[in-house]
Amino acid sequence: MRAPQSVPRTGVGRRRLLGALTGLPLLAGGLAGCGPEEQARVDDGPVELSVFWWGGTRRADATEQALRLYSQQNPRVRFRFTWQGLTGYYDRLATQATGGNVPDLFQIDDTVLTEYARRDIVLDLSRYVVDRRLDLGGLPEHLARYGQVDERTRAVAVAQTNAALVYSRDLLRRLRLPEPSTGMPWNEYVQWAAQVTRASDNRVAGTTDPSGDYRALWLWLRGRGGEFYRGRQLGFGSAELIDWFDFWEVARRDRATPGTALVELADSGELAQQLVVTGHAAASFAWSHELPELQRLTDDELGMITFPGTPVAQWPRASMYWAAFQGTRHPGLVVDVINFLTTNVAAGRILGIERGLNASVPVRRYVEQGVTDRPGKRVVALGADLADLMGPAPAPPPKGHARVRTLLIAAAESIRAKRSGARATASRFVAQANAALAE
Repeated sequence: MRAPQSVPRTGVGRRRLLGALTGLPLLAGGLAGCGPEEQARVDDGPVELSVFWWGGTRRADATEQALRLYSQQNPRVRFRFTWQGLTGYYDRLATQATGGNVPDLFQIDDTVLTEYARRDIVLDLSRYVVDRRLDLGGLPEHLARYGQVDERTRAVAVAQTNAALVYSRDLLRRLRLPEPSTGMPWNEYVQWAAQVTRASDNRVAGTTDPSGDYRALWLWLRGRGGEFYRGRQLGFGSAELIDWFDFWEVARRDRATPGTALVELADSGELAQQLVVTGHAAASFAWSHELPELQRLTDDELGMITFPGTPVAQWPRASMYWAAFQGTRHPGLVVDVINFLTTNVAAGRILGIERGLNASVPVRRYVEQGVTDRPGKRVVALGADLADLMGPAPAPPPKGHARVRTLLIAAAESIRAKRSGARATASRFVAQANAALAE
């Protein structure tokens, strides 16, 4: 899919932010580098911290309520909230940077984590982890590691999510067909999807076409012992990519997937355009924490399992991170807020699972007890099912990942539209992707 809602669509906003931040004096020193005594004086009086995130009203309400709870426990600290939808989020962050008003605390994802860390846009949190002012002991080891760049903690997972297959249980009941199962090999999944298409007399395709979905390719590669990235280069070559594209070409010939136009609608990444909720396919690929919103978009009951292939290919993924601005005047306080949002049970219950499963496992257990809706329970159940099956986390994606994702979508769409063949497309993609990663 083109761009899941939990990641930025293009690098435009990211580039604007980086350019805007370059000229800020705080990045060259300022209060970010002051000593303990000076910092103590700065933090003695009332403090207002700015916080910025993307999401909908449900996320906003929960986040504001959790931060107000922090203020109740720390009366001298108040917050200035700013939030919006994902579209334009990084552009707005760039505008704030241009005005010298970068938020103290903001939400990012793994698309930009490495780049922001290496450009010193986000605060290095490592020393706070060492002295336990930032307690990551409750996070699964690999989830904590997924916030590290060059072995330094640069952000903290807000929540954990997983790549998931979402399917219509009601449709399968009407067709009298079995539901897909966890661990189903990719070829068996496509055979199942073709069966769905035939059983519906070609009215509904079995599955969307994820040939341009980086998540699907990444897990497919890991299931074969490979990786998407090796350092600052692709972890695969043309041969593996040709295999991937050929696999989905066969699926298209078998009518397991819908037509090109419908797939490109789903490639937009908008949840409302996903084929499982528009009724054009029995199954779509998504992030597990998106299931409740997908369910609100359709009257059919939805089910959810992990992606096809071995669950060992999965790892505990941060749905998004909390990061502190390197130039914040109050780094200790911002870190304390991150620690509160991560480890406080009451805050965890307020935040719920809207962003995914709570990053801290002890907090997660308390939160899960309060989940009563069916889609939420399925999110919890998938996390529990995968807990002991997932493999090790790779490093967060390198700089250039957003461009690589865009190139993969374009390559897949070119093949679907028969503008080019798999061999030429794969060769061109590998060259362009490695060039983007080397910039």
